[in-house]
Amino acid sequence: MRRDLVRSVLYLPASNARAVEKARTLDCDVAILDLEDAVVPEAKIDARAAAVAAVKTGGFRPRLGVRINALDTAWGEDDLSALADAGAGLIVAPKVETAETVHALSAGAPRAALWAMIETPRGLIALNEIAAAGRGLQGLMLGVNDLAKALGTGVSPDREPFKPWLAALVVAARAHGLLAVDGVFNRIEDVDGLAAEAAQGRLYGFDGKSLIHPSQIAAANTAFAPSEAEVQAAQAVVAAFAAPEAEGQGAIRVGGAMVERLHLDQAEALLARHAQATNRR
Repeated sequence: MRRDLVRSVLYLPASNARAVEKARTLDCDVAILDLEDAVVPEAKIDARAAAVAAVKTGGFRPRLGVRINALDTAWGEDDLSALADAGAGLIVAPKVETAETVHALSAGAPRAALWAMIETPRGLIALNEIAAAGRGLQGLMLGVNDLAKALGTGVSPDREPFKPWLAALVVAARAHGLLAVDGVFNRIEDVDGLAAEAAQGRLYGFDGKSLIHPSQIAAANTAFAPSEAEVQAAQAVVAAFAAPEAEGQGAIRVGGAMVERLHLDQAEALLARHAQATNRR
C-alpha cells in the first residue's frame, strides 16, 4: 500500500506570523500550524484566525495541517468548526483517548484527514480501538513529552521507557492501514542525538518524525528516506525476479542470500518511497 510522504512533520505556532510565512517554503513534508501547546490561552482565538487564514490562502510547499485544541477544552469545538469551514485538509487532534473522540472529530470535519495524537496512558491502553475507529482517521502520532510527564519516566538517550509504546503504535497503525509518526526530539542543537533517534524511529517502522525546529528537517528527511545502498539492493531484487529464470520461482538467490516474493514486495515498496522522496525535492 502506498503511504503519503511524512518523513518530516514540523510544528509551528499559528500565533507567529513570521513562522507561518516561513513554512510556505520549507522542505518539510508536512507543516502543522499549532493551536495547542505552542499558544498561550490569551492568544488562542487570534491563533485560530491566523490558521484559518493560512488554510484559505494556501501556497504552502509542504502539506499543511493544523493541530487544534482538545475537544474538552474551551477552544476545541470552535477550532474544529472554523477549520472545517475553511476547508482544512489535515487536522491533528491532541490527547485522543477513545474511538468516540475520533468519531466526533470526523463528524465535525468530514472532509478533512485526521491524525490522532497518542500522548496519555488512556490513549495507549485504547490504541487498537482508536486505530480502528475509521472515518477520516489516516494517522497516529506519538506525543512523547506529555506521555513522559504522565508516565513519570526518566531521561534515557535510547528512549528505553518508550520502546514498548513505539512498537505498539506502529503495530496499531499497520493493522489498520494508518501512517505512524514518531514524537519530537527536544534538544535542537544536538544534531547527533536527533540523527540517532530518527534512525531508531525508522528501525521501529515509523513513516516519519515530528519536529520542533526547521533545522531538524534535513536530518528527518534523510533518516526516513531509503539510502543509496538500500535502493541498489532493492533494484537488484526486482531485477532478479524479473529475469526469465525466476519465472514461477517463490525463492531465488540474490547477492548470496535467499529472497522470497515477500522480499520483492518490500523492495518494490522501498523503491516507490524512494521515487516519492526524489520527486519531492
